[in-house]
Amino acid sequence: MSRQETLDEEFEVLESIYPEELEKLEDDIIQISVAPEEQLPDEELRILLRVEYPAEYPDVIPSLSIVASEGEMSAEEEETLMKKIKASAEESLGMAQTFSVVTTLIEGITEVVADRIKQKQDAKAKKEAEEEEAERRRTRGTLVTPESFNAWRLKFNKERQIKKKAQDEEKMREMTNKEKEEFKKYANRLSGRQLFERNRDLATADDTLVEEGAESVDVSKFNREEAVEDEEEERLHFSDSD
Repeated sequence: MSRQETLDEEFEVLESIYPEELEKLEDDIIQISVAPEEQLPDEELRILLRVEYPAEYPDVIPSLSIVASEGEMSAEEEETLMKKIKASAEESLGMAQTFSVVTTLIEGITEVVADRIKQKQDAKAKKEAEEEEAERRRTRGTLVTPESFNAWRLKFNKERQIKKKAQDEEKMREMTNKEKEEFKKYANRLSGRQLFERNRDLATADDTLVEEGAESVDVSKFNREEAVEDEEEERLHFSDSD
């Protein structure tokens, strides 16, 4: 049997197995599209195997090359696959080698995809573990020491004073001088009350320490209209006394 008859016979078998995947480029050159048994849903991989048969075939292995027609293949993956298919061809010297080469290539790229799937799963598991640990640390909170609490309290009080001062200044912008005096008086009295309430859990004295007759004033209810009414009442009082 001549070399060409041997090739034609092998091509006939290959075409029956890979009717859509095989393409004959020349009398002694073919290419076969190969896909793994399992694909990544968002990262499909398909490889074109090119086979060139020398005059001495099948006593020598054919010239083999691979290229990714879909997806990507790293240089390391390509090198590993080439070693495998060449070894497979050498094991079949003296007989038809192409089917064995294609089978080995399918197994090889299936392993490549399996490794990629495992890497994605490992990365996902690692990320989930890191997120769970971060959540545990968040829910545990930060250990509070007397020093850290005092530092926080000083910072909190300072920020609160600055905010209150800005709010008071905004309220007093359109007040008369008398209104401002009344507002400051009520605001200072409320601040004392707030200070007492904020520290009541730490207080060791009982309720008798609070000044008798002390009055709690809601500053939010103090407004310009009430001050005007007070001034009108004073004018009425003076007019009656006359």
